[in-house]
Amino acid sequence: MTTRTQLHATIAFLGVGRMGAPMATRLIEAGFTVRVWNRSAQRVTPLVERGAVAASSPAQAAEGADFLVTMLPDGPLVEAVMSGPQGALTTLASGAVWLQMSSVGVEWASRLAELVANNGVAFVDAPVSGSVAPAQTGKLLILASGPDDVQAKVAPVFDVIGRRTVWLGASGAGSKAKLVLNNWLVGLVESMAETLHFTEALELDPQLIIELLDEAPIGSPYAVAKARQMLAGDYSPSFTLKLALKDADLAVAAANAVGTNLMVTKSFIESWHRAVSNGLGEQDLSVVYTNSAE
Repeated sequence: MTTRTQLHATIAFLGVGRMGAPMATRLIEAGFTVRVWNRSAQRVTPLVERGAVAASSPAQAAEGADFLVTMLPDGPLVEAVMSGPQGALTTLASGAVWLQMSSVGVEWASRLAELVANNGVAFVDAPVSGSVAPAQTGKLLILASGPDDVQAKVAPVFDVIGRRTVWLGASGAGSKAKLVLNNWLVGLVESMAETLHFTEALELDPQLIIELLDEAPIGSPYAVAKARQMLAGDYSPSFTLKLALKDADLAVAAANAVGTNLMVTKSFIESWHRAVSNGLGEQDLSVVYTNSAE
Protein backbone atom coordinates (compact mmCIF):
# COMPACT_ATOMS: atom_id res chain seq x y z
CA MET A 1 0.00 0.00 0.00
CA THR A 2 1.37 3.41 -0.97
CA THR A 3 1.67 5.82 1.96
CA ARG A 4 1.44 9.59 1.94
CA THR A 5 5.23 9.86 2.23
CA GLN A 6 5.69 7.65 -0.83
CA LEU A 7 3.19 9.71 -2.80
CA HIS A 8 5.53 12.69 -2.44
CA ALA A 9 8.48 10.82 -3.93
CA THR A 10 9.68 12.10 -7.29
CA ILE A 11 10.71 9.65 -9.97
CA ALA A 12 12.74 10.61 -13.04
CA PHE A 13 11.93 8.14 -15.80
CA LEU A 14 14.33 8.09 -18.75
CA GLY A 15 13.13 6.10 -21.76
CA VAL A 16 9.39 5.80 -22.37
CA GLY A 17 9.31 3.50 -25.36
CA ARG A 18 7.29 0.32 -25.79
CA MET A 19 8.12 -0.96 -22.29
CA GLY A 20 8.93 2.27 -20.48
CA ALA A 21 5.66 4.05 -21.28
CA PRO A 22 3.36 1.54 -19.54
CA MET A 23 5.74 1.29 -16.59
CA ALA A 24 5.77 5.08 -16.20
CA THR A 25 1.99 5.17 -16.60
CA ARG A 26 1.54 2.82 -13.66
CA LEU A 27 3.78 4.99 -11.48
CA ILE A 28 1.79 8.10 -12.42
CA GLU A 29 -1.49 6.36 -11.65
CA ALA A 30 -0.10 5.20 -8.29
CA GLY A 31 0.36 8.83 -7.27
CA PHE A 32 4.09 9.38 -7.68
CA THR A 33 5.41 12.61 -9.16
CA VAL A 34 6.94 11.38 -12.42
CA ARG A 35 9.22 13.38 -14.68
CA VAL A 36 9.70 11.82 -18.10
CA TRP A 37 12.34 12.21 -20.77
CA ASN A 38 12.73 10.39 -24.07
CA ARG A 39 14.93 10.79 -27.14
CA SER A 40 11.80 10.99 -29.29
CA ALA A 41 9.92 13.79 -27.56
CA GLN A 42 6.53 12.86 -29.03
CA ARG A 43 6.43 9.74 -26.87
CA VAL A 44 6.27 11.94 -23.78
CA THR A 45 2.98 13.64 -24.73
CA PRO A 46 0.54 10.85 -23.73
CA LEU A 47 2.25 10.57 -20.34
CA VAL A 48 2.02 14.32 -19.75
CA GLU A 49 -1.69 14.07 -20.49
CA ARG A 50 -1.88 11.49 -17.69
CA GLY A 51 -0.09 13.74 -15.23
CA ALA A 52 3.65 13.37 -15.85
CA VAL A 53 6.01 16.33 -16.08
CA ALA A 54 7.97 16.58 -19.31
CA ALA A 55 11.72 17.17 -19.02
CA SER A 56 13.78 18.72 -21.79
CA SER A 57 16.92 16.78 -20.80
CA PRO A 58 17.98 13.91 -18.55
CA ALA A 59 19.55 16.49 -16.23
CA GLN A 60 16.27 18.36 -15.84
CA ALA A 61 14.40 15.12 -15.16
CA ALA A 62 16.87 14.02 -12.49
CA GLU A 63 17.15 17.27 -10.52
CA GLY A 64 15.86 16.67 -7.00
CA ALA A 65 14.51 13.21 -7.85
CA ASP A 66 14.31 10.52 -5.19
CA PHE A 67 14.49 7.73 -7.76
CA LEU A 68 15.77 7.59 -11.30
CA VAL A 69 14.67 4.82 -13.66
CA THR A 70 16.48 4.07 -16.90
CA MET A 71 14.56 1.93 -19.40
CA LEU A 72 16.57 2.21 -22.60
CA PRO A 73 17.63 -0.15 -25.41
CA ASP A 74 21.28 -0.77 -24.47
CA GLY A 75 24.24 0.05 -22.28
CA PRO A 76 25.88 2.71 -24.45
CA LEU A 77 22.67 4.70 -24.57
CA VAL A 78 22.18 4.45 -20.81
CA GLU A 79 25.73 5.73 -20.29
CA ALA A 80 25.09 8.58 -22.73
CA VAL A 81 21.96 9.84 -20.97
CA MET A 82 23.59 9.60 -17.55
CA SER A 83 26.87 11.30 -18.48
CA GLY A 84 27.83 14.50 -20.25
CA PRO A 85 26.78 18.12 -19.72
CA GLN A 86 23.05 17.35 -19.89
CA GLY A 87 23.34 13.91 -18.32
CA ALA A 88 21.25 12.88 -15.34
CA LEU A 89 24.28 12.53 -13.08
CA THR A 90 24.95 16.27 -13.25
CA THR A 91 21.84 16.91 -11.14
CA LEU A 92 21.00 13.61 -9.40
CA ALA A 93 21.56 14.28 -5.72
CA SER A 94 23.34 12.19 -3.13
CA GLY A 95 20.82 9.91 -1.44
CA ALA A 96 18.89 9.20 -4.63
CA VAL A 97 18.51 5.67 -5.97
CA TRP A 98 19.20 4.80 -9.59
CA LEU A 99 17.01 1.90 -10.74
CA GLN A 100 18.77 0.65 -13.87
CA MET A 101 16.05 -1.50 -15.48
CA SER A 102 17.34 -1.73 -19.05
CA SER A 103 18.75 -5.01 -20.41
CA VAL A 104 22.43 -4.15 -20.77
CA GLY A 105 24.36 -7.35 -20.08
CA VAL A 106 27.05 -8.17 -17.56
CA GLU A 107 29.89 -5.88 -18.63
CA TRP A 108 27.67 -2.83 -19.01
CA ALA A 109 25.96 -3.41 -15.66
CA SER A 110 29.39 -3.22 -14.02
CA ARG A 111 30.43 -0.20 -16.05
CA LEU A 112 27.25 1.71 -15.22
CA ALA A 113 27.59 0.93 -11.51
CA GLU A 114 31.03 2.54 -11.57
CA LEU A 115 29.50 5.83 -12.73
CA VAL A 116 27.97 6.39 -9.30
CA ALA A 117 30.43 4.46 -7.15
CA ASN A 118 31.62 7.49 -5.16
CA ASN A 119 28.87 10.11 -5.32
CA GLY A 120 26.32 8.85 -2.79
CA VAL A 121 23.80 7.56 -5.33
CA ALA A 122 22.69 3.96 -4.75
CA PHE A 123 22.78 1.76 -7.84
CA VAL A 124 20.22 -1.01 -8.26
CA ASP A 125 20.66 -3.30 -11.26
CA ALA A 126 17.08 -4.46 -11.93
CA PRO A 127 16.16 -5.55 -15.44
CA VAL A 128 12.67 -6.94 -15.92
CA SER A 129 11.35 -10.17 -17.39
CA GLY A 130 8.15 -9.71 -19.34
CA SER A 131 6.80 -7.91 -22.37
CA VAL A 132 4.34 -5.10 -23.07
CA ALA A 133 1.20 -6.73 -21.66
CA PRO A 134 2.77 -7.50 -18.25
CA ALA A 135 4.21 -3.98 -18.21
CA GLN A 136 0.72 -2.57 -18.70
CA THR A 137 -0.77 -4.64 -15.90
CA GLY A 138 2.08 -4.41 -13.41
CA LYS A 139 2.94 -8.10 -13.76
CA LEU A 140 6.62 -7.84 -14.63
CA LEU A 141 9.17 -9.98 -12.83
CA ILE A 142 11.88 -7.68 -11.47
CA LEU A 143 15.37 -9.19 -11.27
CA ALA A 144 16.89 -6.90 -8.68
CA SER A 145 20.43 -6.72 -7.34
CA GLY A 146 22.18 -4.13 -5.25
CA PRO A 147 22.70 -2.89 -1.70
CA ASP A 148 20.61 -4.61 0.97
CA ASP A 149 19.87 -1.33 2.72
CA VAL A 150 17.83 0.10 -0.19
CA GLN A 151 15.45 -2.83 -0.61
CA ALA A 152 12.72 -1.40 1.62
CA LYS A 153 13.15 2.07 0.08
CA VAL A 154 12.61 0.90 -3.50
CA ALA A 155 9.85 -1.61 -2.70
CA PRO A 156 6.97 0.89 -3.25
CA VAL A 157 8.25 1.62 -6.75
CA PHE A 158 8.85 -2.00 -7.70
CA ASP A 159 5.51 -3.08 -6.24
CA VAL A 160 3.70 -0.81 -8.70
CA ILE A 161 5.67 -2.06 -11.72
CA GLY A 162 5.96 -5.77 -11.00
CA ARG A 163 4.12 -8.75 -9.61
CA ARG A 164 7.27 -9.96 -7.87
CA THR A 165 10.73 -8.63 -7.09
CA VAL A 166 13.50 -11.20 -6.70
CA TRP A 167 16.64 -9.93 -4.96
CA LEU A 168 19.60 -11.86 -6.35
CA GLY A 169 22.57 -10.42 -4.47
CA ALA A 170 25.21 -7.85 -5.30
CA SER A 171 24.74 -5.42 -8.19
CA GLY A 172 25.14 -7.16 -11.54
CA ALA A 173 23.39 -10.38 -10.58
CA GLY A 174 20.14 -9.05 -12.01
CA SER A 175 21.68 -8.54 -15.43
CA LYS A 176 23.23 -12.00 -15.30
CA ALA A 177 19.85 -13.56 -14.54
CA LYS A 178 18.21 -11.57 -17.34
CA LEU A 179 20.70 -12.97 -19.86
CA VAL A 180 20.04 -16.53 -18.67
CA LEU A 181 16.27 -16.07 -18.99
CA ASN A 182 16.43 -14.37 -22.37
CA ASN A 183 18.82 -16.96 -23.73
CA TRP A 184 16.20 -19.57 -22.82
CA LEU A 185 13.51 -17.41 -24.47
CA VAL A 186 15.28 -17.00 -27.81
CA GLY A 187 15.99 -20.72 -27.90
CA LEU A 188 12.30 -21.48 -27.40
CA VAL A 189 11.29 -19.20 -30.25
CA GLU A 190 13.84 -20.61 -32.70
CA SER A 191 12.95 -24.17 -31.70
CA MET A 192 9.25 -23.49 -32.25
CA ALA A 193 9.87 -21.95 -35.67
CA GLU A 194 11.89 -25.02 -36.70
CA THR A 195 9.26 -27.35 -35.24
CA LEU A 196 6.54 -25.77 -37.35
CA HIS A 197 8.61 -26.05 -40.52
CA PHE A 198 9.42 -29.66 -39.68
CA THR A 199 5.73 -30.37 -39.12
CA GLU A 200 4.77 -28.82 -42.45
CA ALA A 201 7.51 -30.74 -44.28
CA LEU A 202 6.06 -33.97 -42.89
CA GLU A 203 2.63 -32.90 -44.18
CA LEU A 204 1.12 -32.75 -40.70
CA ASP A 205 -1.30 -30.10 -39.50
CA PRO A 206 0.75 -27.52 -37.54
CA GLN A 207 -2.37 -26.36 -35.68
CA LEU A 208 -2.80 -29.87 -34.34
CA ILE A 209 0.83 -30.01 -33.20
CA ILE A 210 0.37 -26.70 -31.40
CA GLU A 211 -2.69 -28.04 -29.60
CA LEU A 212 -0.76 -31.14 -28.59
CA LEU A 213 2.09 -29.03 -27.25
CA ASP A 214 -0.41 -26.86 -25.41
CA GLU A 215 -1.72 -29.95 -23.58
CA ALA A 216 1.52 -31.85 -23.13
CA PRO A 217 3.90 -31.37 -20.19
CA ILE A 218 6.71 -30.77 -22.67
CA GLY A 219 4.93 -27.68 -23.98
CA SER A 220 5.60 -24.07 -23.00
CA PRO A 221 2.81 -21.47 -22.82
CA TYR A 222 5.15 -18.82 -24.20
CA ALA A 223 6.33 -21.00 -27.10
CA VAL A 224 2.74 -22.01 -27.92
CA ALA A 225 1.67 -18.36 -27.97
CA LYS A 226 4.53 -17.53 -30.32
CA ALA A 227 3.62 -20.50 -32.54
CA ARG A 228 0.11 -19.16 -32.92
CA GLN A 229 1.53 -15.77 -33.89
CA MET A 230 3.77 -17.43 -36.44
CA LEU A 231 0.94 -19.34 -38.14
CA ALA A 232 -1.28 -16.24 -38.10
CA GLY A 233 1.48 -14.15 -39.67
CA ASP A 234 1.04 -11.63 -36.85
CA TYR A 235 4.40 -10.09 -36.08
CA SER A 236 3.18 -6.97 -34.27
CA PRO A 237 5.97 -6.32 -31.80
CA SER A 238 5.82 -7.30 -28.18
CA PHE A 239 9.56 -7.99 -27.98
CA THR A 240 11.30 -6.93 -31.18
CA LEU A 241 13.69 -9.21 -33.00
CA LYS A 242 16.35 -6.49 -32.86
CA LEU A 243 16.28 -6.33 -29.06
CA ALA A 244 16.04 -10.11 -28.67
CA LEU A 245 19.10 -10.47 -30.86
CA LYS A 246 20.94 -7.86 -28.79
CA ASP A 247 20.30 -9.95 -25.68
CA ALA A 248 21.33 -13.15 -27.47
CA ASP A 249 24.62 -11.51 -28.48
CA LEU A 250 25.16 -10.35 -24.90
CA ALA A 251 24.45 -13.86 -23.61
CA VAL A 252 26.99 -15.42 -25.97
CA ALA A 253 29.60 -12.82 -24.98
CA ALA A 254 28.95 -13.41 -21.27
CA ALA A 255 29.15 -17.18 -21.72
CA ASN A 256 32.43 -16.90 -23.62
CA ALA A 257 33.83 -14.72 -20.83
CA VAL A 258 33.24 -17.46 -18.24
CA GLY A 259 34.23 -20.39 -20.45
CA THR A 260 30.74 -21.67 -21.26
CA ASN A 261 29.64 -22.48 -24.79
CA LEU A 262 26.05 -21.64 -25.75
CA MET A 263 26.03 -24.02 -28.71
CA VAL A 264 22.29 -23.82 -29.40
CA THR A 265 22.22 -20.02 -29.45
CA LYS A 266 25.33 -19.86 -31.60
CA SER A 267 23.73 -22.24 -34.10
CA PHE A 268 21.01 -19.77 -35.10
CA ILE A 269 22.35 -16.35 -34.17
CA GLU A 270 23.83 -15.75 -37.63
CA SER A 271 20.43 -16.41 -39.18
CA TRP A 272 18.85 -13.89 -36.83
CA HIS A 273 21.45 -11.31 -37.79
CA ARG A 274 20.52 -11.86 -41.43
CA ALA A 275 16.85 -11.37 -40.60
CA VAL A 276 17.62 -8.04 -38.94
CA SER A 277 19.78 -7.03 -41.91
CA ASN A 278 16.82 -7.88 -44.14
CA GLY A 279 14.65 -5.33 -42.36
CA LEU A 280 12.81 -7.55 -39.87
CA GLY A 281 14.37 -6.12 -36.71
CA GLU A 282 11.42 -3.97 -35.62
CA GLN A 283 8.94 -6.83 -35.86
CA ASP A 284 8.24 -9.32 -33.09
CA LEU A 285 10.92 -11.95 -32.67
CA SER A 286 8.39 -14.59 -33.80
CA VAL A 287 9.13 -13.29 -37.30
CA VAL A 288 12.11 -15.68 -37.35
CA TYR A 289 9.55 -18.24 -38.54
CA THR A 290 9.75 -16.58 -41.95
CA ASN A 291 13.53 -16.87 -41.89
CA SER A 292 14.17 -20.27 -40.30
CA ALA A 293 13.47 -22.42 -43.33
CA GLU A 294 16.74 -21.31 -44.92
